[in-house]
Amino acid sequence: MPYSGQVTVGGPPDVRTAGGLQVTKVATPPFDNNCYLLRCTETGDTLLVDAAGDAPLLLSLVGDGRLVGVVETHGHWDHVQALAEVAQASGAPVLVHPGDAAMLPVPPDRLLDDGETLTVGRCPLTVVHLEGHTPGSVALLWEGDPERPHLWSGDSLFPGGPGNTEKDPERFGRLMDDLERKVFGPLPDETWVYPGHGADTTVGAERPAVPDWRARGW
Repeated sequence: MPYSGQVTVGGPPDVRTAGGLQVTKVATPPFDNNCYLLRCTETGDTLLVDAAGDAPLLLSLVGDGRLVGVVETHGHWDHVQALAEVAQASGAPVLVHPGDAAMLPVPPDRLLDDGETLTVGRCPLTVVHLEGHTPGSVALLWEGDPERPHLWSGDSLFPGGPGNTEKDPERFGRLMDDLERKVFGPLPDETWVYPGHGADTTVGAERPAVPDWRARGW
């Protein structure tokens, strides 16, 4: 079956290969979050994006690979329910932006900076800081697929709009500024977006609505 990005709690993961990176998407309880395992097809090194729930499931999906890190896209409690168990069982380092470090249930092993390169096996990912949903929210960008870039956006970008900023105009403005400058500005329409909840989207599908998001203020 071709990759669709449609996953449900208790259902099978969805898997695709994007250049030298194998992408596994799975929905986890208790809060129906998306978790992603990014595996270098050459080395087997695997990065987990958001240890949101069901640690045994996430660890099993590593398979015969090696979990080399857990990146938390942000520190909200629904995205970290399995973090302590995964970190303890695997020994993998925990990575987060310093703006959200204090929100995690375990101390992070590495703090992420905007624009830095995070290498998984032979696959370089770029850290994109998107302030607003939380102070330290990040996305990860993979540009090693000749067909399209791939962006794991956490809760900063969804089909239909930016992440929740709790009707705070300053937070909303910062998030929209970052999205326009770091996502909609430089990235092409075919860029695939993997959010922290729900279905995937593309930059091109969302781009026409950006002025409307600005106007509505959320």
